[in-house]
Amino acid sequence: MKLWGGRFTKETNKLVDDFNASISFDQRFYEQDIKGSIAHVTMLATQGIVSDDEKDMIIAGLEGILADIRSGKLEITNEYEDIHSFVESNLIERIGDAGKKLHTGRSRNDQVALDMRLYIRSEVEETDALLKDLLKVILRIMKENIDTYMPGFTHLQKAQPLTLAHHFGAYFEMFRRDRGRLCDIHERMNYCPLGAGALAGTTYPLNREYTAELLDFKGATNNSMDSVSDRDYVIEYLCALSIIMMHLSRFCEELILWNTNEFHFVEMDDAFSTGSSIMPQKKNPDVAELIRGKTGRVYGDLLALLTTMKGLPLAYNKDMQEDKEAFFDSRDTLIKSLTVFTAMLRTVTFRTEDMERGAAGGFTNATDLADYLVRQGVPFRDAHRVVGELVAHCLSENKAILDLSLPELQAFHPAFQSDVYEAISLKACIERRAIPGAPAPDMVEQSIQEARSRLSKESVH
Repeated sequence: MKLWGGRFTKETNKLVDDFNASISFDQRFYEQDIKGSIAHVTMLATQGIVSDDEKDMIIAGLEGILADIRSGKLEITNEYEDIHSFVESNLIERIGDAGKKLHTGRSRNDQVALDMRLYIRSEVEETDALLKDLLKVILRIMKENIDTYMPGFTHLQKAQPLTLAHHFGAYFEMFRRDRGRLCDIHERMNYCPLGAGALAGTTYPLNREYTAELLDFKGATNNSMDSVSDRDYVIEYLCALSIIMMHLSRFCEELILWNTNEFHFVEMDDAFSTGSSIMPQKKNPDVAELIRGKTGRVYGDLLALLTTMKGLPLAYNKDMQEDKEAFFDSRDTLIKSLTVFTAMLRTVTFRTEDMERGAAGGFTNATDLADYLVRQGVPFRDAHRVVGELVAHCLSENKAILDLSLPELQAFHPAFQSDVYEAISLKACIERRAIPGAPAPDMVEQSIQEARSRLSKESVH
């Protein structure tokens, strides 16, 4: 049953019906559509636009439809154009002419905009909750590894020593910012478009603020044209999902590298690994690789929607139906990726002895050696040159700096004294970095306490 056929003199071509229909994917909105309709008819009754008896009949009919869909008694089928047509047609079939009044003062344009906002608002909240779970896992790993030494890298080359807790703290900050973005999106999108009509409002005396209140919005949207043509909140959410996926992908990339024989920093749990059909020794980090790969898929959905929206004149255009499949695909990909990543991370085993050995090699204490000379009064640029020459010598002799005797060190500069060995030990290199945001254990412990406090307070609500 079409809700708009009065002006037409022939049936729509079946090809057009199939091409035009959105019921196959927007049926996900059934709860939001019914919830919005109940709020709309409640407002209509308070304004005297429908009677209280009609309101009660409509609400009872809508609640019955919702219950039947949830129980499986009522199936959403493709004979309808969209979820709005499905709900309204079933309502009219159940309660008769009173059901025909539900659409008074409303267009499918503001109706779908409402459904989308309600749905995305709940998804923002769900995504935030999943990120919070991940942050708790990261905090637990940080707490357990404040004194786990490992090499830090730049350009994928060993740079300076730090701790696993400090390294994971960087990811904590990334995902914490992601939660902040979700909070911003929730704040901006939390306004109700109902009452915008097709694009120019309506002549009925609607109480838009009351409808917004019933649906837990902060208020009504300001401009009717923008209300039905705005998809910024969808794009913002897809952008936030893309950034979250980027952070997950970077994390996965490191775990994949650390899981190799060459690094040997982590052991992936058997439950989150796969084998080879031909090579019996293989244990592959497929979960991490798939998350890394699916990141491009979410990027593609964002770019697709940006491209769809870039040339649309005001107000509503059918092109905007394309927002839903891109959104659903990104949402599903992110939720699955974030959920499985958190579960996988909980089971990772860290090879702390190998990490510490990795930190001891690769001249990660070279900067501290230069700083030692600076503390002896040597200008930093001269100290930098001396240590560079010393590293070149060690490479030619296949030695570490700590393998050199004091006379060997003094051959490069007389400022070296016997306390140099303690000054460039891993423990000293890390503990001396005791400014806020640095890897010294006291600083990391302080960061963990602050992070735990923020985590308990921050929310999208």
